[in-house]
Amino acid sequence: MRLLLDVNTLVPPGFSNHELHEPVARWVKTRSQQDNEFATCAITKLGFVRILVQIPQHGFSVAQAKHLLLGLKSADNFRFVFLRDDVDASQLPSWVKTPKQVTDGHLAQLAKAHGAVLATLDRGIPGALVIPQK
Repeated sequence: MRLLLDVNTLVPPGFSNHELHEPVARWVKTRSQQDNEFATCAITKLGFVRILVQIPQHGFSVAQAKHLLLGLKSADNFRFVFLRDDVDASQLPSWVKTPKQVTDGHLAQLAKAHGAVLATLDRGIPGALVIPQK
């Protein structure tokens, strides 16, 4: 199965001090052993960098966050593919009603367009695979 990792799913395995590092890393390891393929896209990669730079207590620079992302993508337990984003706003799912749902809806449609499933920590995204947090 191909899994498009949401930003909130991509950050914990790439940042060992994240509060959800252990459960998400465990989930990734299990999924890797089941021959799943992980996917990223421009939105999730940019979100990874943005989130890490915004954690004030760690003081990451953009360059450091990019370095962490490259390290994550080259880790032995990940097989990443990059999904080209050719889904436009007219293809947002009908369940998208609020600004907070726009990116989730876009990522869900992008995953679907590429034969993947959006993997996330967020509940309430129709068709997404919710990763257990314990």
